[in-house]
Amino acid sequence: VQLQASGGGLVQPGGSLRLSCAASGLAFHNYAIGWSRQAPGKEREGVSCISSRDGRTYYADSVKGRFTISRDNAKNTVYLQMTSLKPEDTAVYYCAADLSVVGWQKGLMPYWGKGTQVTVSS
Repeated sequence: VQLQASGGGLVQPGGSLRLSCAASGLAFHNYAIGWSRQAPGKEREGVSCISSRDGRTYYADSVKGRFTISRDNAKNTVYLQMTSLKPEDTAVYYCAADLSVVGWQKGLMPYWGKGTQVTVSS
């Protein structure tokens, strides 16, 4: 299983970014995909998750209303659209995969990709 996160960068407060997570080596449509982030000196935090078959979405309270997760099963890709970004959103963002959504918020998904850096600063 390989997961590749991309789309990070430097953005001003209030700006937007779209992250992508491209997956290979798995039956993508069977897997829930989650996004987590880790800021320097802080624990990893589950940000969002999308289920496999019905596309149900989940969000941490800290991003609810600002971030939107979606998936394109034809492209084996999950997206995280981030808007109204704040300096506290600065972190390395990781995507992960699991057959279940149960562990997404606690970072318990078994398959992880390398992260992409998001920096929100003026």
